[in-house]
Amino acid sequence: MTSNKPRYLTKSRFKLACECGTKLFYTNKPREYGDSKSKDSFLEALADGGFQVGELAKKYFPGGVDITASGYDEALAETHEALQLGVPAIFEAAVQYKELFIRADILEFKGNDIHLFEVKAKSFDAQEDDLFFNKNGSISRKWREYLLEVAFQTYVVEKVFPDRRVVPYLYLVDKSSRSPISGLNQRFVLNKDKEGKTTVEVPVPLTEKELFPSLLVKVRVDEAVRRIYHEEKERIHEDKTFEESIWFFAEHYRKNEIIPPELGTKCLTCEFTGGDAAKSGRDECFQQALPANQVVPIEKSVLSIWNFRGKEKCISASKFRLQDIEEADIAPKGHDKAGLSVSERQWLQVVKSQREDNTPYIDVPNLRHEISQLTYPLHFIDFETAQVALPFNEGRRPYEGLAFQFSHHTLSASGHLTHETEFLLAKRGEFPNYQFLRALKSALTNDSGSIFRYASHENTYMNLLYSQLLEDEESDKEELLAFIRMISHSKDDSVEQWKGARDMIDLCAWVKQYFYAPETRGSNSIKKVLPAVLNQSDFLKAKYSRPVYGSDEIQSKNFSHFTWIREEAGQIQDPYTLLPTIFPDASESDTQYLLYASEELKDGGAALTAYEKLQFTEMSERERTALEKALRKYCELDTLAMAMIFEAFREWSKEA
Repeated sequence: MTSNKPRYLTKSRFKLACECGTKLFYTNKPREYGDSKSKDSFLEALADGGFQVGELAKKYFPGGVDITASGYDEALAETHEALQLGVPAIFEAAVQYKELFIRADILEFKGNDIHLFEVKAKSFDAQEDDLFFNKNGSISRKWREYLLEVAFQTYVVEKVFPDRRVVPYLYLVDKSSRSPISGLNQRFVLNKDKEGKTTVEVPVPLTEKELFPSLLVKVRVDEAVRRIYHEEKERIHEDKTFEESIWFFAEHYRKNEIIPPELGTKCLTCEFTGGDAAKSGRDECFQQALPANQVVPIEKSVLSIWNFRGKEKCISASKFRLQDIEEADIAPKGHDKAGLSVSERQWLQVVKSQREDNTPYIDVPNLRHEISQLTYPLHFIDFETAQVALPFNEGRRPYEGLAFQFSHHTLSASGHLTHETEFLLAKRGEFPNYQFLRALKSALTNDSGSIFRYASHENTYMNLLYSQLLEDEESDKEELLAFIRMISHSKDDSVEQWKGARDMIDLCAWVKQYFYAPETRGSNSIKKVLPAVLNQSDFLKAKYSRPVYGSDEIQSKNFSHFTWIREEAGQIQDPYTLLPTIFPDASESDTQYLLYASEELKDGGAALTAYEKLQFTEMSERERTALEKALRKYCELDTLAMAMIFEAFREWSKEA
């Protein structure tokens, strides 16, 4: 059955096409092609803060009118009516030109000028940013995506209003500003309407004191738009100009015709990967673009090679499969540290795939040496953090880091494991950082044991809290600064340099240098490494296949007689799948997206979103308690995962 719904090229579809023209064919077909980014907008809104920033932006245009209709025709009619009334500004204005359709965040009317604002929950600091351009005059990659969106909207508005001057702006979060009041973030409450659409409510109008000085900044971008329109270096699709690219995309989308795929590193993050009963657009691309209509699993392609910068070069040389990669393509070289270098690890991944060798690589001698240098008891630490657009407290800046939770396991020399301490402060509007730091200091200063983190996140936040403390006045400021210097090291660009006597040890670095399991598919995320280690360690299988976690044998603060090792079809179940669902009203695919969407080494998606739900939504005390309980379990598993990985390393290091 053919739908009569117009096939417009919208802002979001244009953005998609700029990423990859082929995606236009797969988008908006949920029954045919699986789309991993088609998620719960409410959870996404919590994660990026865009809805609150968008609502705040409207408050600076008094007399503006919201276009609330969702259908094309209804929204256009509502916008036309607002134009006839001569309102000073229109929010979510619907504008159509032929096959192009946009919903502009804000259109402001000033005489013969139309000011077009694209509101983004992205920080901007005029003193730090390069004002969108590289040294050669090209658009900065950092800003290109946003500027293309503005340019597309500007083009449409100019076509509809040819006699008026359209002035484009990005409306951004001013990184250098400070909140005029405490509790501003609580004034914007996220909800869902009857149709499940995310909405923001401001129950009480904001006063002048709450709005000024503004946390947002209007940044004029007409020069960037001009360059996108006219300069050859800013071509969008192949050698087409900006305007030619727009109509090329619009025509293909209108006719539902596929743009031939071009494989590249962009395919690694493609959202059209199938699942359930849906087809995989990415597989279809591989089939069309590769010789003999091959379908190459992503884990068998050059795209899976960890941290490899030569992917595009290999693809250009028709070396898309791992089977086709030669040693010269990787050029593995050693380094002056113990264990594998980056290139050696990359070549190891390729060789094991080519030989279909699923056995792990374990560097026992170097693990043994590292472990011999440790001081017991060992401490395993994991932080959960957030960066919210709207500050909690007066005088604080947008996107200042918030450390709201940690978990802490200890391991004795005899092998006794304990979930020692934990911290969670998720009270609405309360700045948690210094209470967090005091609790961490109390947890770690009772002995001189070695401290482990996983990847750089914890050290980064110690540096952040250090810089915050320098600006603030706390009664125990000097003691807290000294504690931070003891357990961390300074960033390379810090004015003050230090390396602590108990500088946290990066367990992820040990994984990169001394351990590789093919089933991780090149990922070093703890959520991928843990199942691989569990599958290989007889010691862990014997210890955790019994219901001893949360007993006298292994004390826990959130689990009772829990069994972590459970087998399914001969493989150990991922322990993270054994946890309760943080968001009971979300689909399984939504929660998986929040947990695993990022391949960054610090996967805090679910915890971050849960924390922001506690901050920005109304809920009963029962709901709040349940959510906090789930948060505690997630964070506890993160440090337990670290301890398990270390326990396996220690047992392997004892081997002859």
